Amino acid sequence: QVQLVESGGGLVQAGDSLRLSCAASGRTFSTNAMGWFRQVVGKEREFVAAVNWSGDTTFYADSLKGRFTISRDNAKNSVYLQMNNLKPEDTAVYYCAASQSNWPSLKNYAYDYWGQGTQVTVSS
Repeated sequence: QVQLVESGGGLVQAGDSLRLSCAASGRTFSTNAMGWFRQVVGKEREFVAAVNWSGDTTFYADSLKGRFTISRDNAKNSVYLQMNNLKPEDTAVYYCAASQSNWPSLKNYAYDYWGQGTQVTVSS
């Protein structure tokens, strides 16, 4: 079992940056691929970014490449999402997820554990 707790969300203006954090506890974290997803009320949860167990392989949603960066620190049992040049359409609840696989997936059904989410609101 892995427990995930996100933090770092908030209300920002367009063009600002935010860094989301996800703290993991429970079973070994360093072997899990990790992902970030986001969801707007009334819409499906969408893939944002993912990282493999060691942190040297990352995937991003095409529309977010260049603005968002995922990273992890296995010594701190944490994964991060740096979001730059935020836009109003980035407004969503952001979820951290852990997979029992060490290889990341873009599909939410590949993830076994989820955090409670953190709200990010970007005003224009």
